[in-house]
Amino acid sequence: MRTWRKPALTWGEHVNSSHKVRASQFDARCIPSTSPPKKPPVVSGTSQVDAKASPGSHRYNVNYPSLGQCIIINNKNFERHTGYVSCTRNGTDLDAESAMKTFTALGYKVRPPRNDLTVQKIRELFKSVSKEDHSQSASFVCVLLSHGEEGVIYGTDGVVELKELTRYFRGDQCRSLVGKPKLFFIQACRGTGLDCGTETESCIETDSVSDHSSTERIPVEADFLYAYSTAPGYYSWRNVATGSWFVQSLCSLLLAHSGHLEIMQILTRVNHKVALEFQSNSNLPGFNRMKQMPCIVSMLTKEFYFS
Repeated sequence: MRTWRKPALTWGEHVNSSHKVRASQFDARCIPSTSPPKKPPVVSGTSQVDAKASPGSHRYNVNYPSLGQCIIINNKNFERHTGYVSCTRNGTDLDAESAMKTFTALGYKVRPPRNDLTVQKIRELFKSVSKEDHSQSASFVCVLLSHGEEGVIYGTDGVVELKELTRYFRGDQCRSLVGKPKLFFIQACRGTGLDCGTETESCIETDSVSDHSSTERIPVEADFLYAYSTAPGYYSWRNVATGSWFVQSLCSLLLAHSGHLEIMQILTRVNHKVALEFQSNSNLPGFNRMKQMPCIVSMLTKEFYFS
């Protein structure tokens, strides 16, 4: 059985490229002051599903009545036994508000943020939404704002594994979202590591076979995208006055580029912005000038444009 250590509150600071704003927090447990066969074999215990193919298409179809639903889980306060009773996630309401406005502007049917949900309530919400009819939707979005550790997210009363939650939307569980992009944006820590960054002397630069049948067999884990606020094992920073580095950058770049850029292009720009424009500024030993690197995990099988 996994043991969870009790955290203590730690404060940091956030420095934008143009100004300082004191009082940032972590969203984590805080430390003290060749070609494949056309018909692959079905492995016992592994489910597959049939989805209508679009031969030759490398873009997801968004020609639906709705771009899709967006749910936002915003956990700010936590019960005493979690060890986070003194770690109120101040600033998270700004993230929730920004996410709601952004995805509404993109064309999603955004439900009001669900605040301070227990683990059971989170499970119930995911199960309920996955059972709904998404046949008239092009995609699905979920924004998770909470404390976390690697592989888990916190409800107000404990932890739940992310894979337990996202499995509700797998192809064998949620048929009306088969072959459609399912996007999860996660603002939470994934460990206790601090990224001190490294110096650079110059500007950073970046330089199938189809069978044409009426159906395709696709993996149940296909068409998911997970955009994490930080890399595995690291803290994620949140500013109490302006919101988290990741969510605020994500929202601003989605609004600026969703009309002409593909999702991975946008998220790469989010990575760039967070990596280069933010750093901590703290009086605590070892916490000054810390950096953050968002992480994109994509199982998307096509390009996704919001329009």
